[in-house]
Amino acid sequence: MAGKQLGVIGHSGYAGLADILGTLVHQAKRLGFSVAFEQHLLEVAGGGSPLTTAAELTGLISLGGDGTLLRAARFLDGADVPIMGVNLGRLGFLTSCRGRDFAKMLPRFAKGHFSPDARMTLEAESVAADGVTGVRLRALNDVVLHKGGFARVLRLRVSVNGEEIGVLAADGIVISTPTGSTAYSLSAGGPIVEPTLESILVTPIAPHTLSVRPVILPPDATIIVRPEDVPEEVLVTVDGQVGTSFGAGHSLSLRRSPHHVTIARFPGTSFFGTVRRKLGWGGLAERDE
Repeated sequence: MAGKQLGVIGHSGYAGLADILGTLVHQAKRLGFSVAFEQHLLEVAGGGSPLTTAAELTGLISLGGDGTLLRAARFLDGADVPIMGVNLGRLGFLTSCRGRDFAKMLPRFAKGHFSPDARMTLEAESVAADGVTGVRLRALNDVVLHKGGFARVLRLRVSVNGEEIGVLAADGIVISTPTGSTAYSLSAGGPIVEPTLESILVTPIAPHTLSVRPVILPPDATIIVRPEDVPEEVLVTVDGQVGTSFGAGHSLSLRRSPHHVTIARFPGTSFFGTVRRKLGWGGLAERDE
């Protein structure tokens, strides 16, 4: 990647961001690549080019936590650009390295010395009763259909590849990728899925029947969720950050997206190593980040 352009997306609420950006600017000059910064980072970085599009990027750096990396993936909008996620927070399931390792890992990323970890994504769109589709949304983690401000259970008619699974009574439903299996789906009682095993998880939120359990589907499945007896709008949230709403008579259609998100991985890191540290498997969870 030397001689090319790296983009930078960051969360200004994290301590140490200014030091990280200073290291980045210094290393960019030494390694011979240019840097484009998200607008709100320009002042902290002391100037530079604004980040407006992924078209010219050969890499994207995410400075923050998992939420910042999800926002970086959304910025790419399907572009085949690897992301180096730098964890400045506590959890960091998706990130590539910790903040204290950034100076050591940046040259490797800039030179392309990393393992590409391709993660599947989902596409979701609302479908009106007359067949008109809404805006298509892409998720790296999950798409969540849930109730708004009304205190009542949702009845969700769920079908897979045209065959009805049943009508689920629940507070909502999480449709997730394997990457999202350690996010909201896990909190709702879903399984942890190794991210290279491409699949789609369907996890009810607080189901009102104990026999209703999470389901793991093949990656080529098409899932339709249609709320029934909805007195007002139902909310759809993508990766916990963006979303839309739709009213009675609409359905939510979900399928695997043809686009992947590529996360840079360096030697010494692994999925189950992260699970052991972050979820405390075999001991207490990591608390020093």
